[in-house]
Amino acid sequence: MSKHYCIFSAQYYPHVGGVERYTLYLSRKLIAAGNKVTIVTSNTGNLSGDEIQEGIQIYRLPCYDLLGGRYPVFKKNKEFKKVEKLIRMNQYDLVIINTRFYLHSLYGAKFAKSKGIPSIVIEHGTSHLSVNNKLFDTVGGWYEHFLTFLLKKYCDDYYGVSEACCEWSGHFHIKSKGTLYNAVEIEEFQRILKESDIDYRKEYEIPNEAKVISFTGRLIPEKGIKQLVSAVKKINISRTKKGQAPVYLMIAGDGILYQELIEMSDPYIILTGQVDFEHIVKILDASDIFCLPSDSEGFPTSVLEAVACKCFVITTYQGGAKELLVDEQYGIIMRDNTVESIQKNLEKVIEDDAYRTQAECKSYDRLVKYFTWDATAEKVMQIAKDMNGEKE
Repeated sequence: MSKHYCIFSAQYYPHVGGVERYTLYLSRKLIAAGNKVTIVTSNTGNLSGDEIQEGIQIYRLPCYDLLGGRYPVFKKNKEFKKVEKLIRMNQYDLVIINTRFYLHSLYGAKFAKSKGIPSIVIEHGTSHLSVNNKLFDTVGGWYEHFLTFLLKKYCDDYYGVSEACCEWSGHFHIKSKGTLYNAVEIEEFQRILKESDIDYRKEYEIPNEAKVISFTGRLIPEKGIKQLVSAVKKINISRTKKGQAPVYLMIAGDGILYQELIEMSDPYIILTGQVDFEHIVKILDASDIFCLPSDSEGFPTSVLEAVACKCFVITTYQGGAKELLVDEQYGIIMRDNTVESIQKNLEKVIEDDAYRTQAECKSYDRLVKYFTWDATAEKVMQIAKDMNGEKE
């Protein structure tokens, strides 16, 4: 029996990020299975409050865009009431709330409770939201605990996009019901790799024999991007002294550190800015190693994408990447993201082609087996059946 799913996600396209991609791909799979999907998000730009894209009904609530676009907060004006009325006119079978610490999430849980609709919250993080200011981070932590305390009054069922996210929920005295893994659409990668003629090595005149390291994602401090740039520069100084060819670092994304990274760059560090998905895939295809030295992650989409393009992955223990890269036969999980750790692990992989190739194959096989959108959507549909009291 088809169902109508309502997904509350504080941010959605054209805003780009892992949660946005999770929302889109889950929605596509639910619709492909014969269901209806409505997304309720924030209007962070001058966009329509009511439109349909790819068969998905999208409602955007007006908002103030705080913390450089990272934390939208409702603007309760006439437009808000107009869109809210449209949301309430529909009948839904399950409300899905992405992330826990937004006012948008609390609004979604209260909405579901008021309408008597089953709801679940999906956790996407493994640490408190940070603005890299000790005082503000402390206050933000208190705020997050208070908001979660309120959220628990309206929703009892919590999941995570990784086991690590489920563990983090325990910090708020939440016992998760299970995982709804972040995933990839392997066929989409295969199509792009086959059909696209984009060639980043040719465009930037990178020699075929040169090793390329890549990073894709938001250029913010907690992603460890400055440490990565510093590590690559040190590697190249060392390689030059030994008479070895330099390695290249390609950085795709935008964020508050973009200008600072431009100033840190040299001929072997390439910043592409924000690019679309096809270009991300081709950057990864041109890469030998993907490095995400992040302080905080749920289950990073960028790691899944890198493995789908058969890159060797180096990342940190934060988040769910260790559930894909279960040991060093699959990739490297660092205990910290210091410049020294990043440099040491990059050098290890750069110098060992056989190890890198074997790990790429093992991680790819594990990705295809366990981390697909078909599997995640199937679990969501089963949850909807169970919560609506349907028997097999």
